[in-house]
Amino acid sequence: MKKLTLSNITPLSEYEKERAGFRRRIIALKALRRIAVGELITLVFENRDTVRFQIQEMTRAERLDDEAKIREELATYNELIPNDGELSATLFIEITEAGRIKELLDRLMGIDEPGRLWLELGNARCDAIFEAGHSKEDKLSAVHYLRFQLTPEQQRRLGDHAVAARLVIEHPNYKASAELALETRRSLLDDLT
Repeated sequence: MKKLTLSNITPLSEYEKERAGFRRRIIALKALRRIAVGELITLVFENRDTVRFQIQEMTRAERLDDEAKIREELATYNELIPNDGELSATLFIEITEAGRIKELLDRLMGIDEPGRLWLELGNARCDAIFEAGHSKEDKLSAVHYLRFQLTPEQQRRLGDHAVAARLVIEHPNYKASAELALETRRSLLDDLT
């Protein structure tokens, strides 16, 4: 999937005119690509459109019109766009009780270790690869970025509706799975082709 360039970012004055329609489209797209895995963890699969929306909204919120600053945002957010054969997602640990944030994050330490989260396609397994730097030995972030590098066979299985597809988390303190809806699978296949 091609990375975004400055030419893909609509100037602020023009973006204000297209924002309502673009925002509605991205909200619908993200709803399709948002998967709750248990009670605390949600993954949102990213693509070029979702990332462009984040950049557009960031430039709008910060009233950015300096090309150098917009290029910095592009460099940061382009990392979320999946490469060929990949799916990219943002993982959110969603804790709504302020008094329990530290306790629950501490219980989930190691969730980003290899083999804890995977995409299961029938009897094939594709482990999540977490971006480094979102946890330390004693502290876990509530937001993580990760990728799934699918082989051609795994990509075929994602498109085969006779094959079950689900996200699985196996952690000593958190075990959950979630089936991927047919519409979600179709949307993810678009990222791969």
